[in-house]
Parts: sequence; C-alpha cells; structure tokens
Amino acid sequence: MNIQTNKKVYFASDQHFGAPTREKSIPREQLFLQWLRDKEHDMGALIILGDLFDFWFEYKTVVPKGFVRILGKLAEIKDRGVPVYFFVGNHDLWMDDYFQKELGIPVFHEPKIFNINGKKFFIGHGDGLGPGDLGYKRMKKVFTNKFSKWLFRWLHPDIGVRLGSYLSVKNKLISGEEDITYLGEDKEWLILYAKRKLETQHYDYFVFGHRHLPMVLDLNPNSKYVNLGDWINYFTYAVFNSNLELVEYKKEIENKKP
Repeated sequence: MNIQTNKKVYFASDQHFGAPTREKSIPREQLFLQWLRDKEHDMGALIILGDLFDFWFEYKTVVPKGFVRILGKLAEIKDRGVPVYFFVGNHDLWMDDYFQKELGIPVFHEPKIFNINGKKFFIGHGDGLGPGDLGYKRMKKVFTNKFSKWLFRWLHPDIGVRLGSYLSVKNKLISGEEDITYLGEDKEWLILYAKRKLETQHYDYFVFGHRHLPMVLDLNPNSKYVNLGDWINYFTYAVFNSNLELVEYKKEIENKKP
C-alpha cells in the first residue's frame, strides 16, 4: 500500500456500538462519525480492527437493525476511493460477507501483514493470540464452527439478535476490569506474542485492539507495539504518515478550541 505524502492511514477499534443499550450508544456513535468527517480530507486508508459493534450476526437475508449512519459513512468513504479494511473482533466475529457485498469493504478473520510506504505492519484485533486464555480460545472455536452458526440461524432474528446483544453486554459489561488494567510487559500476552513473532522476522509495527487500553511500547529499537484503546473510555485512534502515533480524540478536540 503506497499512500501519498499528504495522506494518512487511520486505525481505530473497539467502538462496541449498541452497548450497553442502543440509546446510550448513540452519543459515542455521533462522536465517531465526527471523527470520520474530521479525518476524511487527508485519509489515505482506514483500518478498523474489530468490535465496531457489540454484537453482530448475519443471517442470509437479515443483519442487525441500526447503525445506518455509521455504515453509510463507511460506504461514502469507500466510494470516494479510500481503501477501507475491517478485521473482525470477538464481538463481531460472526460477520460474513455483508460488508464486502454492500460496502465493498474486505473483511479479515485473521491477522494480516500490510506493507505501507515501506513499513511492515502486523495487524489484527488481537483476541486469541499469545499464551494463555485457553477457555476463550476453545469458546471461539465453538462460536465460529459452521454447525454452531447454522444452529443459531434457526432462531428468528428478533430472538437471535436480542439474545446475542443481551449476552454480549452481560458477559463483560462492554469491557471487563482485566481489559483496562496494564498487566506489565512480562504478562501482557499480546506483547509476548509480538516479541515471539520478532524472533523469526522483522515488523516495524504491531497494531492490535481488543485490550481496550491505549499502549505504545518499543519492542526493540526498530519495532513498536501499539494497542488502539477504545471508544468507550479513551476515544483513541492511531494515525500513520511517516511514523505511527496514538491520539486521544477528545483531547484533540479540546486543543482545537479557541
């Protein structure tokens, strides 16, 4: 991916729109829309790293109600010729081909390597990577199993989406305490995963979501780990031109005020 020198690549994740309720989610959706409008003038690419929705399931002919303005804005950005990429997270892992067919946005279910202006990026949501968390890894295999998805589709959408949304919020109340507490470099499993990847080949940047905690860490003099935080407590995003920078959007707005 070669981005013009006057353009930037934007990264964001863990918006969890729809939680804890549709009504309470709307102000966060409006702020994210404002961010998209603010950045589209110099946006060379947009990469969303999962959990855009707190729950998402695609039936053959039905998708969850709502989020029209978010989806419309993403379609508008894509139609303007800006590449948009979507990595599924653990809350929207049942995403299928709706984004691809309706919005023209490719959807990735596994981490991918991007070469952007000569820099090598390892990008993914981050769930299920690294050591430990065996319970979640087993659960993810069950949830992504074709037979499990087939069974769930037998639920009427009014029941399935309502049930899925309820369980998604009830399970972790959007983000559990473990997701917003720094565990230390020697215990952060995504950092350990990134360090292990560096043993076999070089990456300039590892970019993940999932942890809900904004982090920038030098893995070595030539490689950085970046966690994008979330749009629940921190409202953070990353931007890349010649370097990758993590930015708090609310602070950015405050600093622009006269």
